[in-house]
Amino acid sequence: MATTIKYADVEVGAELPAQAFPVTRATLVQYAGASGDFNPIHWNEKFAVEVGLPDVIAHGMFTMAEAIRVVTDWTGDPAAVVEYGVRFTKPVVVPNDDKGAEVEVSAKVAAKLDDNRVRVDLVAMSAGQKVLGMSRAVVQLV
Repeated sequence: MATTIKYADVEVGAELPAQAFPVTRATLVQYAGASGDFNPIHWNEKFAVEVGLPDVIAHGMFTMAEAIRVVTDWTGDPAAVVEYGVRFTKPVVVPNDDKGAEVEVSAKVAAKLDDNRVRVDLVAMSAGQKVLGMSRAVVQLV
């Protein structure tokens, strides 16, 4: 499945549709099973607090994966993402309640590159704090 977004139609500064992703303790347990990352900071509140965290936190790679969904949904093709990197700036704290946490992601086209590629800069926020810094993807368009 190839992207249908045309390089010629994309403008620098164009905003991608923003999305919000819910994160609950159940989500973290499911991700731990899929990833094999069973670090207790992601599921054991007592342990997380003992090591200095405010509560259980989401896996960094989970947060990173949720954020890039804004780009893959925009392109319609996950394979269009040819580069992706972030810096983890703050953890996503996930309280033990029905609501959990939310990761809000916005993105915009930051640059048009050679070979029909564009750089997309993302902003990921949770509880009013930026949780990913230097979040950038390079996307291959047609």
